[in-house]
Amino acid sequence: VYTEDFTVPSGQPTPASYGRDWYGHGQHIAGIIASNGRSSICATCTEAFVGVAPGANLINLKALDEDGDGSDSQVIAAIDRAISLKNTYNVRVINLSLGRPVFESYKQDPLCRAVEAAWKAGIVVVAAAGNDGRDNSFGNDGYGTITAPGNDPYVITVGAMKAEDTFTRTDDLIASYSSKGPTSVDHIVKPDIVAPGNRIVSLLAPASTLALTNPQNAVPLATYMSNAPAPGPEPAQPPVPSDPTVQRPPANFGPTMSNAYFMLNGTSMAAAVVSGAVADILQANPSLTPDRVKLLLMQTAYKTFPTSSTVTDPATGKVYVDYYDIFTVGAGYLDLQAALKLVNQVPSSGTALSPVAVHDPSTGNVNLVWDSSSIWSTQAIWSTQAIWSTSSVWSTSELSGNQAIWSTQAIWSTSTPASSSSIWGAQAIWSTQAIWSTQGIWTDQGIWTDQGIWTDQAIWSTSVLTEGEK
Repeated sequence: VYTEDFTVPSGQPTPASYGRDWYGHGQHIAGIIASNGRSSICATCTEAFVGVAPGANLINLKALDEDGDGSDSQVIAAIDRAISLKNTYNVRVINLSLGRPVFESYKQDPLCRAVEAAWKAGIVVVAAAGNDGRDNSFGNDGYGTITAPGNDPYVITVGAMKAEDTFTRTDDLIASYSSKGPTSVDHIVKPDIVAPGNRIVSLLAPASTLALTNPQNAVPLATYMSNAPAPGPEPAQPPVPSDPTVQRPPANFGPTMSNAYFMLNGTSMAAAVVSGAVADILQANPSLTPDRVKLLLMQTAYKTFPTSSTVTDPATGKVYVDYYDIFTVGAGYLDLQAALKLVNQVPSSGTALSPVAVHDPSTGNVNLVWDSSSIWSTQAIWSTQAIWSTSSVWSTSELSGNQAIWSTQAIWSTSTPASSSSIWGAQAIWSTQAIWSTQGIWTDQGIWTDQGIWTDQAIWSTSVLTEGEK
């Protein structure tokens, strides 16, 4: 219902393709959120690719260019515009399927300040966790790799799950590339929840960078049309070189591949799923504040996971092991049906700021600390007792104590894990690389204040994954 392009330099003429998605990421995200599935609804169609909230109206605020790159200032300008348009278009959700490394505390980061402004204006902000879960550059097995602005305690930060090509969630597993918490510098517990993000089919942006360079990701027509020919050994015609500065023709994907649907992977897609869920929740109860929406999603999240899972990279043969702890799956797996059942039973006051994890090296304990005005503190969701003692982190002995966070009424789980491996595993984040450094520990000096200096940050880029994980 509204389009604005923040990638066009100030003072330059408005191009004919103003606001168009030349990269192919934004249209895919939009389809996950609100596609009506029109291109897959026909007499011979066997499947319909419909968004999570097909009745939602979308505001198109383009902040990334045809290579998926941009800057903090462009993204912040888009967020500011969404805030200014809130009342005109009833803007209730901002989806940020993008990210960059964390350079400083969220308190000083201008990008985080921008998302907090939107949150406080009554707009739910959903951010991708990042796709760096396999990164072991610092010996932390992907822990501490949450990207900004997903490191901000206000926003809903989303990790990616693999749906395993089934219609049940009981066999779903975490995608090994999904970034893990705690956040760098501030040690915020992230992600908040996880959602499907692997091998996601959504709208294809014709002639976009991703479509032209990855024609194999176009969905075979036979996937959703009963009379379509099966793809042969050459699933698509090679892309025709084109000048990105002029209007480009539709990509030719051949007679067996769709020119409407495309498959992509990553926490970007998972964030879009949650954004669509938020739209559905707000339609059911428009009075909910961003904090109450976040609480509802986290409390109702599905919390039954295996102890661990492994995946082997077919290209390198490397095996990745993931443990289902709060820094990997957060409060659990999105369950929209459960959330809608309780949409009118959410506490009416308090914040839902994600807590911080504080490690005491003298005892080996890890405690959660939350804002004093949080909903969590009044709902007894998290205990002030130590989450994990030295024995439970460093050995295979069972967790003990009724005050553990993994109690039957805890937001994180419905049962106590059988062993420490279900939380940390042998490789854990307790390395000498100091995720738990002295920086960023919460004190009584007002971490929740509005202090901070706004400065422009580094170039923004996305790392969308064109090859899914099986």
